[in-house]
Amino acid sequence: MTISQRRRVIIMGAAGRDFHNFQCCYRDNPDIEVVAFTAAQIPNIAGRCYPPMLAGPQYPNGIPIYPEAELGTLISTHRVDDVVFAYSDVANQTVMTIAQMVLAAGANFSLLGAHDTMLPSHLPVIAVCAVRTGCGKSAVTRRVLDIVRQRGLRPVVIRHPMPYGDLAEQRVQRFATYDDLHRHHCTIEEREEYEPHLDQGTVVYAGVDYQAILAAAETEADVIIWDGGNNDLPFIQPDVHICLVDPHRPGHESQYYPGSANLLMADVVVVPKEDTAEPSHIQQVKDTVQRMNPRAMVIDAASPPRVGDPALITGKRVLVVEDGPTLTHGGLAYGAGSIAAHHLGASECVDPRPYAIGSLVDTFSTYPALHDVLPAMGYSDHQVAELEATINAVPCEAVVFGTPIDLRRVLTLHHPAVRVRYHVEDIGQPTLVDALPDPLIKKHSDLIRALHHAPCSVWVMRG
Repeated sequence: MTISQRRRVIIMGAAGRDFHNFQCCYRDNPDIEVVAFTAAQIPNIAGRCYPPMLAGPQYPNGIPIYPEAELGTLISTHRVDDVVFAYSDVANQTVMTIAQMVLAAGANFSLLGAHDTMLPSHLPVIAVCAVRTGCGKSAVTRRVLDIVRQRGLRPVVIRHPMPYGDLAEQRVQRFATYDDLHRHHCTIEEREEYEPHLDQGTVVYAGVDYQAILAAAETEADVIIWDGGNNDLPFIQPDVHICLVDPHRPGHESQYYPGSANLLMADVVVVPKEDTAEPSHIQQVKDTVQRMNPRAMVIDAASPPRVGDPALITGKRVLVVEDGPTLTHGGLAYGAGSIAAHHLGASECVDPRPYAIGSLVDTFSTYPALHDVLPAMGYSDHQVAELEATINAVPCEAVVFGTPIDLRRVLTLHHPAVRVRYHVEDIGQPTLVDALPDPLIKKHSDLIRALHHAPCSVWVMRG
């Protein structure tokens, strides 16, 4: 087939699944030419180039990455046949709106499924996913890691991608120490996902080329834990697929892509945050789970906050800083920091908008529901400096960090600060321990290391 006869494809993404889909389905396909990626959701990722060393021999000049706003023009200019949608946590209606624009421009619109994009592993794989960003995956993942370790097994985490820097250098990333975070020039968002695992002594892999990442992780693991991002599907085929729903956002479990697919596929559904959610909302999400996926094991859970120094909150005027993605494309107007400030009786959560600097002004304009919280945006050194300056400009008595990391490691603050952390606790039966049979579910049991000491039990097989 000549170059002119190859189908011309654009992949719409956000520096994550788009690259993974390319590697799985298009990189070495002689019948396909990927002419461009488009970028959305994350600042400063358009205008880059997917490098030749990752793109392969069919793309000696790499593949350009354009802003999503240019999609219509790109379809026309490049005579595109197919547009592949490849990013997560988008309202179903938004996906269909984009699809109809693509169809009107003359191209096909497609979504790639699990069969073509989930990589097989010879080790047991547990995936922790969700129906929305900010459901509490990290806490559940850490609990799963504890359970695996208690069984004498060595877990390694493979994290959903966040390659916001040099893509070639980030092909395979291994994080075992805090120095690794500095060496890889991690953004605040990356630190929020990696540091809690490092605190547990867990090795984390991430990057761009997940076939190579999986191969590297398998050399030092007994069990692979997929730590999902946003509400995306796993990149590795799971043997136990855990999905979180959020009783603080009832109804969202059936309204966002591809979170509903995660819920439909899940073996286990965790309902966290029940200690701070309305009982009617808890019941609403559980009714939806029963309707959509009645075969799933449902686990009730609490997510109690832990506050380092409550006296810095009680009766004080505080600035609440929350996890950025949860507030932005996650669509939640508050997080653990806000809940703790309310519970401990802060006299006021100061509105940070009048003091916002630089790109944070644009963030508040884009997400008008945010008014008494500050998202921890930090996708570049410049934006980290803007976040630091904004926090220091807010007239408050203390800063409440509801983010998964201690931002004082990357910011110099003029205010006292207190961290709010949370974990997950099972409520009643069944529990997460029940969700992870011993030995762990796996088809190819003869290939699993370290399980020969496990007691004899029944293996549950997935078809």
